Amino acid sequence: MKKLTVQANVPEKKDAAGKITQIAVGPYSITVETGDNAAEMIKLFGDEAVKSNADANWVVTLQSNMRAGMKKGETMAATQARLGTAKMGVAQTGAKVDPVQAYLAMFQSATPEVQAKMLADLKSKAAK
Repeated sequence: MKKLTVQANVPEKKDAAGKITQIAVGPYSITVETGDNAAEMIKLFGDEAVKSNADANWVVTLQSNMRAGMKKGETMAATQARLGTAKMGVAQTGAKVDPVQAYLAMFQSATPEVQAKMLADLKSKAAK
């Protein structure tokens, strides 16, 4: 059996005028019992609980990787290719991004106003 210490705090928040809307609280720490390995955790908490928790964490990890790729202009097909064979607990290498495809992806997801500005910028740079 292993002890796991978890710490959390609530940071102070202020509104636009600088007025505190949430005071800082903590940090608080708690200690819970956990397993030394997956087999012990399954014994303590049950197969379904361990699997469910692992899947929930895996989803968050994949979503983070997907968002990072989207911000770099990665296409859905490139994201699938990069993450489709990802392994839980194994770090992913950075996405190699084609700058033209990245710009096109940004253009497609932009509002009409932003698209018009992007086109104007391209025209002005092409004229130079």
